[in-house]
Amino acid sequence: MPVNKTLKNQIMKKPFSVSIYPAILLVCMICSSCSSPITLTSWKNPADNTQISKVVVFPLFDKLEYTKPFEQSMAAYFQSKGLKAIGALDFLNPSIKYPMPDVIKKIDSMGANAVLVFKYTGTDKSQDYVPPTYYGGWGGGYWGGGYWGGGYWGGGVATGGYWVTTSTLNLKASLYVKANKEAIWTGDITVTDPNYVDQAAVNMAQDIYADWVKNNLVKVQPSGK
Repeated sequence: MPVNKTLKNQIMKKPFSVSIYPAILLVCMICSSCSSPITLTSWKNPADNTQISKVVVFPLFDKLEYTKPFEQSMAAYFQSKGLKAIGALDFLNPSIKYPMPDVIKKIDSMGANAVLVFKYTGTDKSQDYVPPTYYGGWGGGYWGGGYWGGGYWGGGVATGGYWVTTSTLNLKASLYVKANKEAIWTGDITVTDPNYVDQAAVNMAQDIYADWVKNNLVKVQPSGK
């Protein structure tokens, strides 16, 4: 079986000293009790009818401590849906630079027929201004049809105006199979104000799996949403 050249180029762009770009630090630094909003814009090759039965989750990130929980959490979600999955770090040593044929052989030895590659493509930031808010205050009467001086006279409490920064993490996901040199499925993913790495990975996996089921890419029977 010839080596998938496109997959080779994707992986060879970075040595397998797996880690995440600095912006991924936002995933651990910005913590919240709510799930991070995820958007997925996908494309499926209509000419390819391959169904995947076991997928390798292969993030091309920069920091090992973030790569491991990302791929483990995503693989665990796929497994919970009946799709066999494994993370690249489960069979590749991050301290070794493997020749590409060796990587392909190891993937084959896992019995996988698909590889899901993730690349970080940047972080967008936006700012919104929240104006001051006034609470209570004695007097508070009207003067000439409006509040005196534009606000309460005295004794009130005000919260100062402030800026809120929103960070949007951008990822590109590409699904490769043996029978096709090009990705048969791609997804442009955004994560707004991401929480923990593992939770962000689960949120992405939910959307990706649902999209694969919709596009008849998954060989197993779906076990629910």
